[in-house]
Amino acid sequence: MKESEPRTTLPSDFIRRMKFYLTTPQPCPYLPEQTERKVFANLAVENAVNLHDSLTRSGFRRSQSIAYRPACVACQACRSVRIDVRNFEFTRRRRRILSANADLHRSPHETEATREQFRLLKRYLDTRHAEGGMADMTYRDFSSMVGASPVRTVIFEYRSDKTASGSEPALEAAALTDVLRDGLSMVYSFFSPERSRQSPGAFLILDHVRLAAELGLPYVYLGYWVRGSAKMAYKSDYRPLEMLDGDDWRPVTDDDLTA
Repeated sequence: MKESEPRTTLPSDFIRRMKFYLTTPQPCPYLPEQTERKVFANLAVENAVNLHDSLTRSGFRRSQSIAYRPACVACQACRSVRIDVRNFEFTRRRRRILSANADLHRSPHETEATREQFRLLKRYLDTRHAEGGMADMTYRDFSSMVGASPVRTVIFEYRSDKTASGSEPALEAAALTDVLRDGLSMVYSFFSPERSRQSPGAFLILDHVRLAAELGLPYVYLGYWVRGSAKMAYKSDYRPLEMLDGDDWRPVTDDDLTA
């Protein structure tokens, strides 16, 4: 662990006040013929911001007002990963992705859902995740996902400057992002399916790395990389990447990706 980094273990006063719960086994969404269990806790408590920071450094993710972490006894495939912003290099390929999306301009907004955001999300889900668990999401569900955060959360909108004369810039992408003491945590992002050839998903991650650097934040948290899951394999493209191993974060190696 780096000397300047806060410990990943939870402070004792948090532990005494927290109640953790364990889910029943459910089908794993990432690995076929596997089941998953999660441990979770309510974030809607006093001092939620500091609690969320500590839980994120300990491998938890946020969903609305709940923090959760995998708790599968026989499987350790899910690993929390974060981008090392200070040592991240914008290679030629990464610069090409930024250039291909140079018409997009980021603006931060309070976490209040809009119909425009929801329409974009539904187009994204219908095109890319029609069989996923969010496919039947309603506007009320979306409003809860965006607005039920008890911590520091922003929704970044990305609008194109390529519009018809006099028209409002189109919403092309959005990212729901938690702002932590040591980084940005990407909770969920979505984009216009028509931009797929420009790699907008990669652009959103790269833009968060760029923003974290501007803010002096050392990490961008990407959630879980899952060994053996094709849908999570893309996260390994953002090395230098760190992985939570026990109580400490360490660099992801080639052996981690091929084991």
